[in-house]
Amino acid sequence: MSAVDFLRLDLPALLAAVLACGTAGLLGAFLVLRRESLLGDALSHAVLPGIIVGFALTGARAGLPMLIGALAAAMAATLLITLVRRAARIESGAATGAVFTTFFALGLVLMEVTGARSVDLDLDCVLFGQLETLVWLDATGWGSLLDPAALAGLPRQLHLLAGVAVAVGLLVTLLWRPLQILCFDPDYAAALGYPARRLELALNMAVAAAAVAAFEAVGSILVVAMLVCPAAALRLLTDDYRLQVLGSAAAGAAIGVAGYLLAGPLPAALGGTVALNAAGVIGTLGGVAVACAALLRALRRGTPRDAVAAPGA
Repeated sequence: MSAVDFLRLDLPALLAAVLACGTAGLLGAFLVLRRESLLGDALSHAVLPGIIVGFALTGARAGLPMLIGALAAAMAATLLITLVRRAARIESGAATGAVFTTFFALGLVLMEVTGARSVDLDLDCVLFGQLETLVWLDATGWGSLLDPAALAGLPRQLHLLAGVAVAVGLLVTLLWRPLQILCFDPDYAAALGYPARRLELALNMAVAAAAVAAFEAVGSILVVAMLVCPAAALRLLTDDYRLQVLGSAAAGAAIGVAGYLLAGPLPAALGGTVALNAAGVIGTLGGVAVACAALLRALRRGTPRDAVAAPGA
């Protein structure tokens, strides 16, 4: 493959995978530490009505209107989860499951009613993304990476993903200490004067923004996987807060690259004639990463015990 072919066909998809998976991995660390992984699943599905409404108002898949609609839907879902939990006096997981399934079903209905399918905003796009369709036809060589005119021709999904990634990175940097305290003891955070509820809302909005920025490129299923798997794998291996957060972001990005690169060669090596969906491979690798981390944790814990038990066996 020539440099031009790589820049046009592979680089945009690789960048999208890195940005989407790295951002989701970063946010997922906080969800896992707070034991709210289901909330990431809920928000990534609950934003669908907002995305469809944003499309219906503009008639196009423009990034900003859909992002605003998704954030509004995420805020509504967050508030409704709280209301349902208090009114019905049920535990948080049940309230979350009830709300996000309702929102997702509403989004599917709106998709049909508004004619979103006519612009390829369909169920496959929402669930599995279109990572392989991201191309950069304006690239003519390595010099295009420094050419503003050529860079302007990058897929619009990359611009949105990059903007959200920068915003999330700044949010985490500015709120590093408050988020750390919030993850381990929300009551203590409130006692110290931190606005715990506002911090929770900011974190939820960041998850929603990451979900809507990534849904068209990689799909909602992959967003859910990357919100949980990298962070869960790191949680099994370390108790260090910094390593947990930064390691989850790095692991997410690495899994994204590996999954995209294996989507074509892997089935070919196994005798297949059709490439796999890149988002599906990335999601599968996320599960493999958690399994490997669990195995490594078991080996690390089991070895000393085995060594002590062996003489008396």
